[in-house]
Amino acid sequence: MLVDHREHYLTPVRVGLDAFVAPLQYLVNTPIRNISTFSSSWTSRQSLLAENTTLRAQQLLLQAKLQKLMALESENSELRALLKSSPKLGNEHMAIAQLLAVSMDPLVSELILDKGLRDGVYEGQPVLDANGVMGQVIQTGPWTSRVMLVTDLRSAIPVQDSRNGVRGIVVGRGSLVNLALTNIPETVDVRAGDTLVTSGLGGHYPEGYPVGIVRSVQHNSGEQFTKIEVVPSAQLDRTRNVLLVWSQHPFSIDLPKSAPKPVTTKTGRAKKS
Repeated sequence: MLVDHREHYLTPVRVGLDAFVAPLQYLVNTPIRNISTFSSSWTSRQSLLAENTTLRAQQLLLQAKLQKLMALESENSELRALLKSSPKLGNEHMAIAQLLAVSMDPLVSELILDKGLRDGVYEGQPVLDANGVMGQVIQTGPWTSRVMLVTDLRSAIPVQDSRNGVRGIVVGRGSLVNLALTNIPETVDVRAGDTLVTSGLGGHYPEGYPVGIVRSVQHNSGEQFTKIEVVPSAQLDRTRNVLLVWSQHPFSIDLPKSAPKPVTTKTGRAKKS
């Protein structure tokens, strides 16, 4: 070893021994290298799984936020449509109310709104959406009010045909997609596609607001009146925000409180006024 250290005579021998021992070193090192590789792969896999779980949670959260934004956008569009429809109402005072609940009774078509007596809501007040008449208030509380829809069996609205001015009454049939125009004689000109608007008679609804569109006209021989089916203009099954309307000129008839007193002349005869 001393001679080899100084003169390097044994270098070929050392090279030969290294070549002989190298396979043994590789054989011994292989399990350690495999364990290290497996450990690294396992760590990477666990890291990827954790990252994947985090990304999925973030994706779910973003999707929820997106749905919320879409709902807000839809509500904003509905509010813009309501405000855009306000010129149709003339000079009436209006307020936007929000739907709180829907009646689950199949024989009753009613809604609950978040406006009540404290907001000036009164029984008989018309309720509209951006497309047409929805109904009227039938009951009021301090903070909420109950609305009967136009499709309720108790509902009846005076209307007129916007095409020719023919007047009639639209009644509810208990379905959100069906109304009926009643008491129209067989000789009256009403056609499918005609728009029916409020006539203003009766004092509950502003004049000229859409109620429905005639879907079908059925003439039955031997019957006095025509069977006319109407589709509601209002989106009764989708609207969440509605308009409450206060008329500045309420309909009323001023009747004399008593008979006029006769005016007497100098001759003592009564003079008719």
